[in-house]
Amino acid sequence: MALSGLDIYKLLPKTNCKQCGFPTCLAFAMQLAGKKVLLDKCPAVSDEAKAALEGASQPPIKLVSLGQQDRKVEIGNETVLFRHEETFYHPTGIGILLEDSLKGEQLSERISRINDLNFERVGKRIGIDIVALKQTSSTPLEFSNFVKEVKDKTELAMVLVVRDGESANEALSQCKDRRPLLCYANSKNYEDMAAVAKSFNVPLCVFSEKLDELAELTEKVKSLGIGDIVLDTGTKPIVKKLYELTQIRRLAIKKNFRPLGFPVITFTQASDFYLEVLEAATYIDKYSSIVILKNFNPECILPVLTNRQDIFTDPQRPTQVEPKAYEIGSVNANSPVLITTNFSITYFTVQSEVESSRVASYIISVDTEGMSVLTAWAAEKLTADKVISAVKSSNIESKVSHRRMIIPGYVAVLSGKLQDESGWEIIVGPKEAAGIPAFLKSLSS
Repeated sequence: MALSGLDIYKLLPKTNCKQCGFPTCLAFAMQLAGKKVLLDKCPAVSDEAKAALEGASQPPIKLVSLGQQDRKVEIGNETVLFRHEETFYHPTGIGILLEDSLKGEQLSERISRINDLNFERVGKRIGIDIVALKQTSSTPLEFSNFVKEVKDKTELAMVLVVRDGESANEALSQCKDRRPLLCYANSKNYEDMAAVAKSFNVPLCVFSEKLDELAELTEKVKSLGIGDIVLDTGTKPIVKKLYELTQIRRLAIKKNFRPLGFPVITFTQASDFYLEVLEAATYIDKYSSIVILKNFNPECILPVLTNRQDIFTDPQRPTQVEPKAYEIGSVNANSPVLITTNFSITYFTVQSEVESSRVASYIISVDTEGMSVLTAWAAEKLTADKVISAVKSSNIESKVSHRRMIIPGYVAVLSGKLQDESGWEIIVGPKEAAGIPAFLKSLSS
């Protein structure tokens, strides 16, 4: 059973030295109970207390990393079941499966397309993190050469799906500096696979189709000196897989069940394009740490990456852009001035439509604390006074010769007060951003 904050406090030195970064030992104990800090933050804790508090100081799900430098993928270390309770911290790693049957130009073309799977969304770059290399029919040496060729063509983190310890040893000799995830250790080969993983200091994926057997197997692998473990329960119907992913997460977080306190990897199985997108999105939502897809077309990958970006955004802190005047295109003194909020999705949607219109314009983003237009208006974060303040602070009056501003159609109710108090002519624009291109063109004609 997990220790409470008071239980932990009784084992601490109670000196209130503040060297841990907290004002009191009790405050530190409460954070330790919540898995938000590690015990090593306390410099004065005794060896006896360390032994007693070892479990309390560990996160319910082990943090595991693969890859290197800018391409490092960190998974696990989550502390809640639902992101509204706190937030999710380590985004699901998204990868593409490559089988060693691919050769020559076909392999090079496939890797090139995978490398290009990155996009800009709401001001951030999102893209693929991993390539999963699967041994199908090749010998250990042939698979090793395949791994080397892929490594030379991409900097993405790697997952190696091998048949045996000999193949694992050969493949890792080519890419150990990438710190790939090694798959799989099962009930028959776990000793050999653990020995290889330990020799190359890489994380090891443990496989079993049954949760009780999986828990037993992780304990055996841990006893062999492997600490960085990833779980896989095999190919299942999506409903069954969702159940198992949820059970693993609940047991780790709610029951503090250490044998299943590790990240989880899943491989999509759907052959249909749309079903694979839905399957991957389901695993991202609950609760896979790595999802490997077969399809690598941009129209499949973009919605999956978008879903991940939304799930791993702090729901209590909406993504925002800096409140200021933005120049879209080659603006001049006659360029239109549009008003919107600083909610990232709202701003970048408006920006995209303005760019599509090919009418150079200014966009003033009003500080609405990251709320969309209607939400901000309902919460009184988008008011006539705030718009006037944003216009003045943007210094837009020195940049344009006219005094006309375009406000979103959904807040047309602000136009009267805004015009009276600002001295600007208020033009009510379209309600939907999709109407902006035609609207701007009509103004300039």
